Amino acid sequence: MGTSPGAEPVQAVRWTDDGLRLLDQRLLPHEERYVVCRTAEETAAAIRDMVVRGAPAIGVAAAYGAVLAVRARQAQDPARWREGFAADLDRLAAARPTAVNLFWALARMRRVAAQADDAEAPARLEAEARAIHEEDVAANRRMGELGAAFIEPGSAVLTHCNTGALATGGHGTALGVIRTAWRQGRIREVFADETRPWLQGARLTAWELVREGIPVRLIADAAAAALLAAGRVRWVVVGADRIAANGDVANKIGTYGLAVLARHHGVRFMVVAPTSTIDPGIADGGAIPIETRAADEVLTAAGRRVAPQGAGAWNPVFDVTPAGLVDVLVTERGALERPDREGIARLLG
Repeated sequence: MGTSPGAEPVQAVRWTDDGLRLLDQRLLPHEERYVVCRTAEETAAAIRDMVVRGAPAIGVAAAYGAVLAVRARQAQDPARWREGFAADLDRLAAARPTAVNLFWALARMRRVAAQADDAEAPARLEAEARAIHEEDVAANRRMGELGAAFIEPGSAVLTHCNTGALATGGHGTALGVIRTAWRQGRIREVFADETRPWLQGARLTAWELVREGIPVRLIADAAAAALLAAGRVRWVVVGADRIAANGDVANKIGTYGLAVLARHHGVRFMVVAPTSTIDPGIADGGAIPIETRAADEVLTAAGRRVAPQGAGAWNPVFDVTPAGLVDVLVTERGALERPDREGIARLLG
């Protein structure tokens, strides 16, 4: 399936009569293929196996997975569906431990299920899942406007991982800011980290930007320091998978290093995430659970081993950037400069 400059952003998550359709991000940029999930178990597997990724998109997908769960459980036993439904939601929650949007979305679905009678539960849950999806897109567009206002016309920016339409309900968080700033004439060029080991920057961010005709240059992760030292960019713009109550940010591994580099070189550092990504129950970044994945993701490339037999690997998926290194946190409720515990509390009302 071809793409062309100026094309509309893709939809990573689609709800259809056939079930939940997820664009298989493991195959991009070479192939656009959708995986159809018809059960909560299939949805959990798709989240776990990285068919869908990005904290907001995971939350949206899990909400639709809850709809599939209530339908299946009521079909099996209309009078005793709630026990199995609860187990299905637990299975969805276990799919990825760090992205707080997953738990936030499932908590909303649990509340609706608890308040609905048996007959109305499927329709009520579907309406809630659609609302979560629509709210995410609206929040992304709002964040795009708020974040773009900080970027000086003619800037180049650096981004890490993928935070676009592929990682959200649509438009994107950090990449949504970049999209909006590009359309406003504020950004002239985007640099994208390749983002090892899954290469989300190379495979996904570059693909989204090329698709829309936004100038992008890919860099090896290790080239970021040289790029910032050369004065090539004014902003580093990233997303988040969980934000602690004090403003510490968990995001894709490599983000912390970029924040340190940005502060050293006088480059500003922006985090863009909806308030659903803020976890007020986590006091600071040290308490955020950090997912680790299989060593083979580091020891291999494109399915072929690149490290010698006998070598091991450490493969944390995320790292934590202290709030003191964040210049601006952009949410749908407003932008917070130099985020701290008091500022986060004000954002959350």
